[in-house]
Amino acid sequence: MSLLNNLLINPGVKVELTEKGLEYGRQLAIASIQQKLKSIKVPDMSGKERISPIGKVQYSLTNMHIVNAGLPKSAVDLVPGTGVRLSITNAFITMNGRWRVKYLRIIKDSGSFDLSVNGLSISTSIAISSDETGRPMVSSVNCAANVGEVTIKFHGGASWLYNLFRKYIEKALRGAMEKQICPLVTDAVSDLNIRLKTLNVLAKVDEYAEIEYSMVSSPTISNSAIVLNLKGEFYNIGKHQEPPFSATTFSMQSQTNNMLSVGISAFTANSAAFVYNAAGMLSLYITDDMIPKSSLFHLNTKSFSVFIPQLEKQFPNMTMKLLVKTVKNPVITFEPDNATIQALCSVTAYAIQPNATLSPLFVLNLESSVSARVFVSGMKLAGEITLNDFKYHLFDLQVKSLDNIFQMVLKVVILPKLNGEVSLFSFLTLHLLLSSIGKQECF
Repeated sequence: MSLLNNLLINPGVKVELTEKGLEYGRQLAIASIQQKLKSIKVPDMSGKERISPIGKVQYSLTNMHIVNAGLPKSAVDLVPGTGVRLSITNAFITMNGRWRVKYLRIIKDSGSFDLSVNGLSISTSIAISSDETGRPMVSSVNCAANVGEVTIKFHGGASWLYNLFRKYIEKALRGAMEKQICPLVTDAVSDLNIRLKTLNVLAKVDEYAEIEYSMVSSPTISNSAIVLNLKGEFYNIGKHQEPPFSATTFSMQSQTNNMLSVGISAFTANSAAFVYNAAGMLSLYITDDMIPKSSLFHLNTKSFSVFIPQLEKQFPNMTMKLLVKTVKNPVITFEPDNATIQALCSVTAYAIQPNATLSPLFVLNLESSVSARVFVSGMKLAGEITLNDFKYHLFDLQVKSLDNIFQMVLKVVILPKLNGEVSLFSFLTLHLLLSSIGKQECF
């Protein structure tokens, strides 16, 4: 896995999170903050107040601890250029403890108390950036907390007495709690980084390839969305060889009505082609059982003898096999709602001898262009490929025309095979990318 060491690297993939898509992050933050609030430690408090008509009263509050904390209402808004603002309102905290007073020098009283805080509000801005490994990183800035209504109920002792100094205790407790809340919120946000550091930025696709989707720069944050700029590059497993091309700038149309949108550049697709071509996986054997039985043409020397008369004489009544493989890396270009794949392939024809050995017949260089369209079908990604054009050049033997034969092979055998690969590639790429932000359930 490569570290984030060049902020000028163009992303291969962009992931756009709208305000609707931030709900998942809000839930994580609220759960973390709620746990932190439950851990508030209010230190023992003591003081002196002169209260009419009895004079100076000494008091102390001890053994105070949180019983419950609730955050029933919260919202998250985008802060352009920075991150998000998390607002919590109508929160509450309940706690209990012990109280003790001394007055008129010799008179003492004590008991327990219950305290409730209502109308607690917290507001904090959360900056979102990228760490050195390309994972997201968050931090809390500009936190503000306001303790609303504080109600304290004393138990034991003389009620007339503690009602006299209730307001002093409520004020002291409000101040003590307000001082602790923002540091706890900062810690809660910081704790999210522990989870973020566990996110995979390199995932295995299959036995040949893995994809890296670390962030190549800090997110781009606007009024309506957060855009994550991801590397989106395929590599051969265990060998991170860079392709002879690099990512260029690309843009994606904002989809504010969606929770999440993913834009995949031609660089990502071409890096996959580079990897699979290097692994020797862009090849396909075509056998006669792949040809529809109703077809007038079949893979045998008799069918091909119409175009290549020598075959039937040299290899009478033999079944044939075709090996289609790329000669160099396919080139993929993207246009609105369409992708074009240009490939230079070789087609080697073999005659299958009675003892199952293969006898090479001829080699055909095939230059083809196909269009791919990726779309959503139900709840799954699907792909469809259609043939644009192809040209061929045959070595060793003279032929009249193979257009009809190879168009049929391309349409009946190769294109359905590619359609399946496009659907699988699209699904795997998006599934791996989405899992990196914790949303595997989307698909």
